[in-house]
Parts: sequence; structure tokens; C-alpha cells
Amino acid sequence: MSVFTIEVGLALLGLVLLLLEAFVPNINRRTVSSISLGGVVLGLLMFVFVSKDTSSLPQFIQAHHQLDTLAVFYKGFALVITLLVLWLTSECGSYLSKFTLDGRMTELFSLPLVVCAGMMWMASAKDLVTVFVALELVTVSFYVLVAFARKSALALEAGVKYLILGALSTGILVFGVAWIYGSTGSLSFAGIAKALVNAETAKLPVLLGAGFLLAGLGFKVAAAPFHIWVPDVYQGSPLPVTTFLSVGSKAAGFVVLTRLLDSLMIEGSIVGPEIKGVLLVIGSLTILMGSLPALFQQSVKRLLAYSSISHAGYLILALGCSGATRLGLDSGGLVAFYLATYLPMTVLAFVVLAIMRINGAGEDLTDFRGLAKKSPFLALVMTVAFASLAGLPLLAGFMGKLFVFLGLVDNAA
Repeated sequence: MSVFTIEVGLALLGLVLLLLEAFVPNINRRTVSSISLGGVVLGLLMFVFVSKDTSSLPQFIQAHHQLDTLAVFYKGFALVITLLVLWLTSECGSYLSKFTLDGRMTELFSLPLVVCAGMMWMASAKDLVTVFVALELVTVSFYVLVAFARKSALALEAGVKYLILGALSTGILVFGVAWIYGSTGSLSFAGIAKALVNAETAKLPVLLGAGFLLAGLGFKVAAAPFHIWVPDVYQGSPLPVTTFLSVGSKAAGFVVLTRLLDSLMIEGSIVGPEIKGVLLVIGSLTILMGSLPALFQQSVKRLLAYSSISHAGYLILALGCSGATRLGLDSGGLVAFYLATYLPMTVLAFVVLAIMRINGAGEDLTDFRGLAKKSPFLALVMTVAFASLAGLPLLAGFMGKLFVFLGLVDNAA
């Protein structure tokens, strides 16, 4: 038994549920929900006790898979967020079924399992080919999930925008992979790092390839100027899918960015200073492009979308802190810590929004008027979530931002 077995099992379970709906069209929604939730719970329990050593992996996958601390953290995170999203989908079932053509929701319970497997593979990827295959497994599944509410014009619009821009970003990403392979002669992160410390490696082709790779991955993590899809897609998607996009997809994108930048910015890299400068510029621009438009939003979903963009900027700044070791955290550790503080608060905000939608309320700020009197607990949870996302002191979000700024100070010293 290995971690890879869990990942394959989740992907197969998702496919089985899709086939089950095809051959048993009248299957109860609660049955599908229970099977998917049970599968993730079992996978999470197995993940806790299974061996985290690379030698436990099948022989054919060992050359493409790694199980370091970062991989284990993101794999566990993927399982937890998938479990929460499936639970949220189950709770929102009666509301979401109104927007489907036939009232069935099997895709909302099966495809998250496939997405979870893809995110777990991305966390362990050792080369760009594995990254691309796992990333497309996640992205193609999200194409379906985003446009799932077929009776909603907003959902169809969101699906088309996400599909078109997603396909464009995939082409840009593949173009970058081709340039990196042509200039370094390797697709593995270790091989790329080895080539970049060699003074004979041509610098300009590497910079061009790295630029295309950052642009392609920038779409996945909602970094400026590749963030334009986020507000419309977040608003149009079903709430559980928006939660998954905001939390799971972002975490998966940043683990890939962390792996890639560890190779591009290795000590002695011929392109390290240039990449670091680009990251600092993109991170700062992303924070501005996420924060300023948020001031004019009336929809809570769009507000959280711009919040997601802004936080992506802080995470990119953390990736730029390649020389920082504050409190024993390197750039990858800073990103993991920031995600561990930011993402739970985002989930809390979406859960409160989902509860309000189930009870017939809307998603605008005006719908939150008087919430403290109607439901003091929900008002308290939403206040804590937004205060933490804003980075107010004594809350988890404050610590994440503090570590990023300390990392930037250390990096500049």
C-alpha cells in the first residue's frame, strides 16, 4: 500500500460514479454523496497511516514522484479540502439541483475526486510532463464543474470564459515547456536546476521559456495580469465549485510554482536575479489589482474573488523571498504557512455564504444587513473570516502576511 494507491483509487472512484449514473439514472443523490464522502474519508485515513517513503511507490512511478515534506503537506491538504467541498455540495444539493436540466448532480460528487487525485499528483511531480498531465486533469474537470448549473446564464458565461482562457493558458504553458527543454535539455526539475548553474547554458532562451511558464501558471493561480477571468468565473460557478477553485486549485498551482522556482532560482542560477525581480513586480501588481477593484464590489462572491487575487500576490511575493530563512521557513515554507492560514478562512466565508443561500438569502452585501440579529453565530464566523483575510492582528491571516513581509526584509538585507 502506498500514497499512489490512494490517488489512483480516488480517480477510479470518480470514474465509477460517472458510469454509475449512466447505467443507473435513477440513483439517489444521497447515495452518490455518501459514496464519494466515504471514499475521501477512507483515503484520508489511509493517508495518515500509509508509508510516506518513496520506496513504497510502484517501481514505474518512482522516477516521476517525490514524497518530501512539501508533497505530504499538499496531499493531505487536497484530501481535506475535497472532503469539505463534497460535504458543502451535499448540504447545498436541494438548492443546486434547481439549476440542472434533470435534477441530477453526480458530476458534482464524482469530478472533485478526480480533481483531488490530480492535485495530489501535482504535489509530487518531479518533471514538467507530470505537472502538465496532472494540471490538465484538474483543469478539464473544472471546465465541467464551473458550467454545471446549466439553467444559469451566469454559469454558462463563466464556463465559456474559463474554457477559452484556460485553453489559451495551456498553450502558453506548453510553449514554455518546449523552450525550457530546448535550452536545458531536460524536463525534470533537477535537470533544469543542473543546467542553470552551468555557465555555458544560453540565458535568453531560458528566460523566454521561464516567462511563458510563469504566464501559463499565472492563470492557474490568478496572478496579474492573468487574473481577469476570476471575478466572473467565481460569481457564475456553483458555491462549492467556487470554494474548490479558490482553495484547492490555488494550492495546487502554488505547489507547482514552488517546485519550478526552486529549480529556476537555485543558488548560482544564470536567471535567478531576473526571475526574482519579475516575481516581486508581479506580486506587487497582483495585490493592487486585487485590492483596488474590491472597494467597489457589492457581490460577496466577487469580493472574495478579488480577495483571492490579492492573496495570490502575497504568495507570489513569498516565492520571491528565495534567500529568506526567517523562523526556519524558506520561500516554499512561507507559501505553505500562508496557505494554511488563508485557505481555512476562505472556506469559512464560503460556508456562511452557502448557508445563507440555502435559507433563501442572496449574495450581495445588502443581504448581510441585520445578520447579527438574525443569526449571531453566522455573523461572528463571517466577521472572523473576513478580519483574518484582511490580516488584522491576533488572527491567523495577520501572521501569514507578517511572515511574508519579514521574508522580504530578510531577502533585501
